[in-house]
Amino acid sequence: MKKPSPYLTFAGAIPFIACALLLAIDSDTILVLGKTTEVLSIYGLVIASFMAGAHWGNHLSLADNDRWAVKLPFLSNMIALVLWFGFLILSTVSFIWLLAASFASMWLIDYGLNQARIITQNYFKVRTYVTGIVIVSLIVAALQL
Repeated sequence: MKKPSPYLTFAGAIPFIACALLLAIDSDTILVLGKTTEVLSIYGLVIASFMAGAHWGNHLSLADNDRWAVKLPFLSNMIALVLWFGFLILSTVSFIWLLAASFASMWLIDYGLNQARIITQNYFKVRTYVTGIVIVSLIVAALQL
């Protein structure tokens, strides 16, 4: 892997793991940053929005008649907006479960994009590993609340 993206993708999972571990040991505050649950929720919202934006970006290079060219902008916007509203109105634990469901949904989209050969097998492999790590971390965190 010569590109930095796989390494950055794995590194992006570190805050999810750290927050889950901190919550598991009853550390409800991260020095300087604030409440562990708030750090996790906001970081999760940023990363999930970024991933939804990546799906939006994928549709730009597709032919107009490609079924994914129509689906991706709607799916990516729907996920981003549901997460934003969820962040505003849900309890912290409910939002963390919503984040887990959103990452799973985006993995399913990536599965379809991989099947359609819109994303590479290597990218999908990295996304599969990191999505698994993130979802497990979010479940661990949610079960602590």
